[in-house]
Amino acid sequence: MAAAAAAAVVPTTPIYPSLFRLLLRCTEQKNVARGSALHAYALKSGSWADVFLSNSIVVMYAKCGKLPCAAAAFEDMGAGRDVVSWNSLVNAYSQLGPQGAPTAFHLFRRMRTEGGVHVLPNCFTFAGVFTAASHSPGASGYGREAHCVAIKTANCDNVFVGSSLLNMYCKLECITDARKVFDRMPQKNAVSWAAMISGYAVDKAGLEAFELFRLMLEEGECGINEFVFTGVLSALSAPGFLEMGQQVHCLAIRNGILSFVSVENSLVTLYAKCECMDDARLMFESSAGKNSITWSAMITGYAQNGASRKALSFFLKMHMAGFRPSEFTFVGFLNACSDVVALVEGKQAHAFLLKVGFELQAYVKSALVDMYAKCSCIDDARKGFDELHDADAVLWTSMIGGHVKNGEHEEALALYGSMRKESILPSNLTVATVLRACASLAALKQGKQIHACSLKYGFSLGIPIGSALSTMYAKCGNLEDCSLVFKRMRQRDVVAWNSIISGFSQNGCGIDALNLFEEMKKEGTEPDHVTFVNVLSSCSHVGLVERGWSYLRSMLNDYGLVPLIEHYACMVDILSRAGLFKEAKDFIESVPINHGTCLWRIVLGACHNYRNFDIGAYAGERVMELGSQDSSAYILLANIYAAWSRWDDVERIRGLMRLRGVDKDPGCSWVELYNTVHVFVARELQHPEIEDIYAELRRLIKNMKDEGYRPASRSPCHDYLESEIKFQTEEASQLMASALS
Repeated sequence: MAAAAAAAVVPTTPIYPSLFRLLLRCTEQKNVARGSALHAYALKSGSWADVFLSNSIVVMYAKCGKLPCAAAAFEDMGAGRDVVSWNSLVNAYSQLGPQGAPTAFHLFRRMRTEGGVHVLPNCFTFAGVFTAASHSPGASGYGREAHCVAIKTANCDNVFVGSSLLNMYCKLECITDARKVFDRMPQKNAVSWAAMISGYAVDKAGLEAFELFRLMLEEGECGINEFVFTGVLSALSAPGFLEMGQQVHCLAIRNGILSFVSVENSLVTLYAKCECMDDARLMFESSAGKNSITWSAMITGYAQNGASRKALSFFLKMHMAGFRPSEFTFVGFLNACSDVVALVEGKQAHAFLLKVGFELQAYVKSALVDMYAKCSCIDDARKGFDELHDADAVLWTSMIGGHVKNGEHEEALALYGSMRKESILPSNLTVATVLRACASLAALKQGKQIHACSLKYGFSLGIPIGSALSTMYAKCGNLEDCSLVFKRMRQRDVVAWNSIISGFSQNGCGIDALNLFEEMKKEGTEPDHVTFVNVLSSCSHVGLVERGWSYLRSMLNDYGLVPLIEHYACMVDILSRAGLFKEAKDFIESVPINHGTCLWRIVLGACHNYRNFDIGAYAGERVMELGSQDSSAYILLANIYAAWSRWDDVERIRGLMRLRGVDKDPGCSWVELYNTVHVFVARELQHPEIEDIYAELRRLIKNMKDEGYRPASRSPCHDYLESEIKFQTEEASQLMASALS
């Protein structure tokens, strides 16, 4: 009975061909269970000794994603392994990407030592090893080692091996080596040309890619396909290559390549990156096979070209059209939200990407952090930032810039210190951002330290560091170093000129600032709106009324710049400082734009100083009519009425202030002493050294009186101020006494 059963199970005739066909079907259907059963049957029946069948089992496991089983079956083959056996496993691991590359290299080395002269690597072996190396940026040594072996075994002349080797060098960004391989290939196919052109695209070498594409056409290669066109269009996606891109576009139409959606997407991207959004829109509208990549190209293009609102609108249209956004779509959309401070839309996108599972992507998280930081949601930005354990310099810069934008300059400097402790090298933008924080704090010592660090890191005095350094030294009152930095800048754009002109203007050197402006014009640098704000401010401080009028007219007549509210404010300040209040009043009433309370507030302050009560009261009442929430405007107007002895109006203004809920914000100042920043707030009683502070204040008031100081005008406001100071000092003393007791 047992013998009969055995005979029924194990046929007496060879069944290897039928068993191979069954294994092939299991491989196609990814049926691992049935494939394992066939593997067991092969072992039991003795068929395993056939190397052809054994290789089929290894391939079945590998293509079904069961690499441990494939490796075990491979090891069971022992000395029966041939080159196909090794290739099956090498290629399987090479397809895993960076995770499988080390194992593929290890197998390649084992093949050379264990196979001997009987099992030599062939073109398929090298293709697998070169593919594995292309996935691992740090594996260029293994790739070069395999290249040497390919030369030794005379496999480099094979077009298949040459294309794989070329692709490896391109993906490892070894473009020079890739070109050497390309030029030495005895035969080239469309894959070889496409790989080399795509390598130039990755290296952002648009001119070289275009020249190679033209050489391909001259040599009459018949294998020009959509991959070649996609590669060259990607390489030309930069503003300087628009004309070349248009030529390739025409050639794609002539060759009938435009019907491929990948080529259409490349053209949309090219026109978007060349700042031709109208052409990109036409290409988008004419595309018959739009996909999520097409939509993403338009959204990213609008965001990068300053049309962020259109990017937000396109994202909505994409969603309504039923297309699923990719992680790159979300990055472009979030960047658009950052530019226009669209917090609501940014939060909606955040919820959406959580739903579709993109929150773990590092570049999506980076875009989220940047969006929240620029939308002044620093706490939310910090949460996302802390979750990224491998934050790069770009992300650190986004967080530091968010703190600077929100006026949290101390936090920005502290975060920069943490960045250095993490041994992350800052970029030039990081240094410029931190210097802005130092400028706002007038922290000269820290600014000099960061200047030294920028030199240590090898950053030049170019854009944007040169301008930031110039601004920092100017705002710290160090005009000598400010001028020195400016003179050492090799390239000076309008931002650099604005920095130094502003620095001299703000430090009381108005004439020098105006001379710099004239020098700027001689060098051929076109001024912008910020330049004229600085120039008009200089005229105001120096008292050059006619010159101020001349510059205001020059804005529109010579440079086509329409004056903004800031320029009108400077002109009002020029007239007010010169005591020309009637001219200032007439000018304000002729301003063609809505200026709110800004201009009248300037006149109000100047009239208070010049004791021009008529126009001062008129300007103050205009400010009141417009519903200002500026407490200083109410106080100035009340002081004018008090000096005019119009006590009913004083009480009316104070009542109006209470009715509108206007509170005076406490003044705040800070002093840097021994690398520590001390912050002082008016009327504060919680400072640890409050007793010494008020004692010093009483001493200063006494010294002022002893020196004969008297207020320019006496009014109840001055009496109130003195009594307030006296009350605060007495209250502080009482509080300190009770605390000590």
